[in-house]
Amino acid sequence: MAKILITGGRGFIGTNLTNELRSRGHDVWTSDILQGEHTQHLKADTGVFQQMDSIFKQYRFDYVYHLASEYGRWNGEDHYENLWRTNVIGTKNMLRLQEQHRFRMVFFSSAEVYGDYDGLMSEDVMERIPIKQMNDYAITKWAGELQCLNHAAMFGVEVVRVRPVGCYGPHEYYSRYRGVIPIFVYHCLMNKPFTVYRGHKRIFDYVEDTCRTFANIVDSFIPGEVYNIGGKEEWIIGIEDLAYIILKETRASPSLAIFKEGENFTTRMKMVDFSKSRRDLKHNPKIEIHEGIRRYVEWMKKVYDL
Repeated sequence: MAKILITGGRGFIGTNLTNELRSRGHDVWTSDILQGEHTQHLKADTGVFQQMDSIFKQYRFDYVYHLASEYGRWNGEDHYENLWRTNVIGTKNMLRLQEQHRFRMVFFSSAEVYGDYDGLMSEDVMERIPIKQMNDYAITKWAGELQCLNHAAMFGVEVVRVRPVGCYGPHEYYSRYRGVIPIFVYHCLMNKPFTVYRGHKRIFDYVEDTCRTFANIVDSFIPGEVYNIGGKEEWIIGIEDLAYIILKETRASPSLAIFKEGENFTTRMKMVDFSKSRRDLKHNPKIEIHEGIRRYVEWMKKVYDL
C-alpha cells in the first residue's frame, strides 16, 4: 500500500482517481483550492509555494499525482493569469518540493501538446518534429513537461508524464470551458442550442477506464516515461456523430444542434497511439461511447435534478 497525494483532488479526474486508488487499498490524500469534507483532504493552492510546503512538512508521500491545473483553451484566454500561475508556477513548486522530499510524481499533461500535428500521435512525436501548440493551455502543458524533463536531468527526480485523451464521465460538471461532451449533454438536457463543428474527429474514454490505467502507474512506475492514455484507436469518432448519439440518448430535439464548418485553432484529427500504455500500464478500456454517454447522461440528470 502506498501513501499518495493527489493535487487537484476535488476536480473531475481527481475525484474519480481518488476513488479508484482508495478501492485498491492505498492511503490517498487530496489537496485542492476547494474545501473538502474528507478528513484526508487539505486545502491548498499549488501556485503558492508556502501552502504546498506546509503540507510536505507535515506528511510524507510515496507518490504525488499532480493533476492541479486550469483546464481548457478558452479558459486560458479569458483567465490566462490563473492558467500560467497554476499550470507553470504550480508545477515548478511541485518539482522544487520533489527535490527536497524525493517522492515519485505523475505529471498530468494533455494530448493538446500535439498541437497542429495531423498524423498518428505517438509519444515520440515531440522528439522528432517541431510542434506548434495552438493555444495557451497547450503551451502551459508542454512547458510543464519540459520542466519535468529538466528537473529529472538536473536533480534526478523521478517523473512519469501522462497525456490524457478525451476523458469524460461522472463528476465532470458543466461549464462553458469544459469539453465537448459535457457541453453537448448539458445543452440537450436543458433544451438549449449548441454548436457542432464539422470535420473534427476525436477519441473519447470513459473516466473509469482512464483512472484504472492511471492507478496502474503505482505498480508499473518507469521514471522518465510518457504515455498517451485514452480509449482505443478504433474508437475515433466524428463530432457530428457524437452529437447524434447525445441527441438520441437525451431525447433532445435535433434542431438544437447548429452545424458549422471546422473550428479555427483546433486540431481536426486526433489519431492517437495507445500501444505504450497497453504494454506498460495494462490499459484496457471497456466502455465504448454509446454506453459511456448513457451513463454520463444519467449522472447529469441526477446532478441537475432532471
